[in-house]
Amino acid sequence: MAGDFAQRILTKEIKHEMETSYLTYSMSVIVGRALPDVRDGLKPVQRRILYSMYESGNTADKPYRKSAKTVGDVLGKYHPHGDSAVYDTMVRLAQDFVVRYPLIDGQGNYGSIDGDPPAAMRYTEARLSRLAGEMLADIEKDTVDFEDNFDNSEKEPTVLPSRFPNLLVNGSTGIAVGMATNIPPHNLGEVIDGLCLMIDKPDVTVEELNAVIKGPDFPTGGLILGRDGIRKAYQTGKGSITMRAKTQIETMNNGKNRIVVTELPYGVNKARLIERIAELHRDKKIDGITDLRDESDRTGLRIAIELRRDANAHVVLNQLLKYTALQQNFGINMLALVENRPRLLNLKQMLHYYLQHQLDVIVRRTKFDLEKALARAHILEGLLKALDIIDEVINTIRSSPTTDEARTRLMNEFGFTEVQAQHILDMQLRRLTALEREKLQDEYDELQDRIAYFRAVLDSQKMQYDIIKQELGEIKKKYADPRRTRITADAGEIDVEDLIAEEDVVITISHTGYIKRVPLSTFRAQRRGGRGIQGAGTKEEDFIEHLFITTTHHFMMFFTDQGRVFRIKCHEIPEASRQARGTAIVNLLPLNPGEKVNTVIPVREVEDEGTFIFFATRQGYVKKTALSEYSNVRSTGIIAIRLEEGDKLVGARLTRGNEEIILVSSAGNALRFHEDDVRPMGRDARGVKGIDLGRDEYVVGMDNVQPNADLLVVTETGIGKRTPLSEYPTYRRGAKGVITIRHVEERHGRLVAIKVVTEGNDVILVSEQGVLIRIPVQEVRQSGRATQGVQLMNLDADDKLSAIAQVVTREDEED
Repeated sequence: MAGDFAQRILTKEIKHEMETSYLTYSMSVIVGRALPDVRDGLKPVQRRILYSMYESGNTADKPYRKSAKTVGDVLGKYHPHGDSAVYDTMVRLAQDFVVRYPLIDGQGNYGSIDGDPPAAMRYTEARLSRLAGEMLADIEKDTVDFEDNFDNSEKEPTVLPSRFPNLLVNGSTGIAVGMATNIPPHNLGEVIDGLCLMIDKPDVTVEELNAVIKGPDFPTGGLILGRDGIRKAYQTGKGSITMRAKTQIETMNNGKNRIVVTELPYGVNKARLIERIAELHRDKKIDGITDLRDESDRTGLRIAIELRRDANAHVVLNQLLKYTALQQNFGINMLALVENRPRLLNLKQMLHYYLQHQLDVIVRRTKFDLEKALARAHILEGLLKALDIIDEVINTIRSSPTTDEARTRLMNEFGFTEVQAQHILDMQLRRLTALEREKLQDEYDELQDRIAYFRAVLDSQKMQYDIIKQELGEIKKKYADPRRTRITADAGEIDVEDLIAEEDVVITISHTGYIKRVPLSTFRAQRRGGRGIQGAGTKEEDFIEHLFITTTHHFMMFFTDQGRVFRIKCHEIPEASRQARGTAIVNLLPLNPGEKVNTVIPVREVEDEGTFIFFATRQGYVKKTALSEYSNVRSTGIIAIRLEEGDKLVGARLTRGNEEIILVSSAGNALRFHEDDVRPMGRDARGVKGIDLGRDEYVVGMDNVQPNADLLVVTETGIGKRTPLSEYPTYRRGAKGVITIRHVEERHGRLVAIKVVTEGNDVILVSEQGVLIRIPVQEVRQSGRATQGVQLMNLDADDKLSAIAQVVTREDEED
């Protein structure tokens, strides 16, 4: 006995045994567990669940049954693994936020998008969905192969007929050994249209298919940013797409804004998302959130994020997209089993293998129907022949002692086959009536037509494809629905400008760095010499230093005293009331300690060819740089101009390269020169000397010279004057200039601001204490260069005039 046992011991190297065993295990996981079949898009456990429910009559037209019964049937007949694996799969097939077109119709608690677990299988009920019935249609007609189950007691299908392309429609995800699949769901109607296109045009390209099958269509909706990832995945089988939640910004009755989320990226847990937003607010990584509520109900998903009045909703939304699952990537890896081998497939290959499967199903089904029709026709031929000689047949049967002998005599004497003879013996007497004989003849004639049709189908692949198209069309008509996921043309298409109306606005920046956006309509026009209205609530010792009139769709370019430039959209600047102080600019721009914004200009297009930015510094230097040099402004800023120690910007203007510039100093000197005197320079250049300055004299302003325009200058005491630019002669740059206002420092203080103006427009004057007044230009009478000027704004004893801006609307720009 011991010797027999010793003879059964095999000696193997452990390395070889481990390799062989692990390979066997790997293939078992790949083929039998983790990867879907390209034909029906199902993994074995999913297929077994659907077939078990179909076999037991648990279909869409029958009442629900306990999930535990289905799990028990699957375990006992086809899937000898843990019950949790079967039930978890059932649950996923029933969850409408996981599966684009659920294959199981569940009743009871099947979990939620919040990550809530489903109820135990003994509490829930289920049945096949109507669409799942299409997966199993005609399975009894020998359309697919069957194999023995684990104990050879039952037969199970190796694949389902699958009337629709489930692999693409519902997608699949799975992790095997050394490989994984991640196929996103698609819109049923689009995929069917793609299949029909491929049938009509076998040499169709992936690009042409992509025009019909636009991209993934997730059950939770949301947005897909850009098409490049989709195109790459469809071409190669692998790619990455960016998913984003569907959001909108609403203004509440109290004037505050809130961000509302109505659709989430696929696979995002809503409860964890809300926890993450609360955590970011608690850790001060996102500022401005005052309330966070989950307002979802049975009608749909809704998350409300309320914001502070001074918070910029678009900035907060961008932060949420960056730090939370409101935006995330989906890595597409279209791996599936083709003849039990894992293969990475592109879009056309997936559709090709599905069509080949459908051709096989159609051929096998037609052969089955043909054989059945031939068998029935054979019987009818015998019955009709028997009716023609019914008297002889009856005599033969009556004279036969036994049924077997009667059958034999019918076969021998009349040439009936055994099957025909048996049916003649089983024939009822009512078949002898003329009406019954007519029915048999009609049935036989109809069968002959069907037989001819079946044979024609088997002989014609075109007819087979026509049947596939017809059946796919019926599926589309019954089950297709509109696309839920919106695909943008490119990532840049998701622009908050789509949600922002273009309107004229006033942008103000205070001396200590507070910025705000106010609608231009807030300021009403007043008569010269008025008191003005409160334009900004400034804290003690703060005052308005910059004011600009622009539109919400323009860029704002911020130039700092350290020579850096930042760029943001105007609508990203928080809107505030007329009296509000605004938002600290350091919340919008990553300024260095002690760095301050000196100059800001609005621009429409940064890539505008032939456009320059002309700079002037306090020490009298000027520089001209192409606007395109600032097309790639990083979020951390870039160098705009190199400044000498103690110098700073006093002005920056857009020019076309062939204009004239006027510089004005604090002592009342004005220099007009041609822009051609300054050659274009790089961003980090210092520039060249623009105006000759005296001791303690500095540049207070710069502007473009315009035809038929005037130069408006104002002093710190509110005195101003308007002089035609034609009175200022043109010199070479570097000259001293000419007088623009007499006795400026002796009686009225130093000049503080200048502006080139035209009649028909208004100007806004701003004091250090935040008082604003809007004056029509024609209210300030024209006067010569040597005059003293008039009082434009009455100021309190402790207040000084700070800035001046001209009102320019979009209509003026177009003119």
